[in-house]
Amino acid sequence: MKKISVVIPCYNEGKNILSIYKELDKVSKLTKDFDLEIIYVNDGSRDNTIIYLRNLAKKDRRVRYISFSRNFGKEAAMAAGFKYSTGDYVTVMDCDLQDPPELLLEMFVILENTEYDCCALYSDSYKNYSFIRRICTKLFYKIYSFLSSYKSHPGERDCRLMTRSMVNSLLEFYEYNRYIKGIYNYVGFSVYWIKYDIPNRTKGNSKFSFIKLFKYAVEGITSFSTKPLLISALVGLIFCLISFVAIIFIIIRTLLFGDPVSGWPSLACIVIFVSGVQLFFLGIIGLYLSKIYLEVKKRPLYVIKEKEKDLFN
Repeated sequence: MKKISVVIPCYNEGKNILSIYKELDKVSKLTKDFDLEIIYVNDGSRDNTIIYLRNLAKKDRRVRYISFSRNFGKEAAMAAGFKYSTGDYVTVMDCDLQDPPELLLEMFVILENTEYDCCALYSDSYKNYSFIRRICTKLFYKIYSFLSSYKSHPGERDCRLMTRSMVNSLLEFYEYNRYIKGIYNYVGFSVYWIKYDIPNRTKGNSKFSFIKLFKYAVEGITSFSTKPLLISALVGLIFCLISFVAIIFIIIRTLLFGDPVSGWPSLACIVIFVSGVQLFFLGIIGLYLSKIYLEVKKRPLYVIKEKEKDLFN
């Protein structure tokens, strides 16, 4: 019998721990084609998440947990879950049930009966998002597709059922700055896409603020594209050409008409504008330099404080 490892990152999700466990348990009772291994990754939660995980692990041998010493982020939590998973197939699911566990049945059948290596979920419905977040989400996918060589599927979710070979390839990535959706696309395995409508959260609120989502978007773009650096170089070249033409124009106008000091307000605006552009692109260069700085330190992705005793001692 095949085994599916379900990796569930959780940060202050004490209210949802039992909810997703019960739904996964229902799914496991609907089929005899696969067993479940449920791996919760406690990403430095400050609520009672760890207490629920300890109790669940005692009651159900299918439940495993890893607890970080502090909050390292969802990307690190997924990496840890992949590392300690033992299933023939591995999936990631959000703790809030916005990735319906019952879809595992359909995804499993697809992978078992086709040559696909991955079955992934996507949605073009953002009814649960605010107007600003809907606009920014759509804009991000367009910008990312334009800048990156590895195309992203609009509305793709982290939730996807993957073969062991694909998961093993993901474990080859040791980079500190991680954008898992980009890594999914980079490894190049064949993907079957399933469209669905994202349901409402069962309990609690999203832990991703607008600022965190913005940082995540910047992480995605800078992790899989160097085009921003090329664009900054091209803009610099364009401004050099414009300034050269402007100098010739000013010299000719001064020789013909005199009055070399007129137009200083517009000149001041141009200087301020160009300075702003320079600082903007210096910031882009700084982002790439900061990534290099973090990568060369080779710090661990996460630090495990506690784990279920039978989880790969």
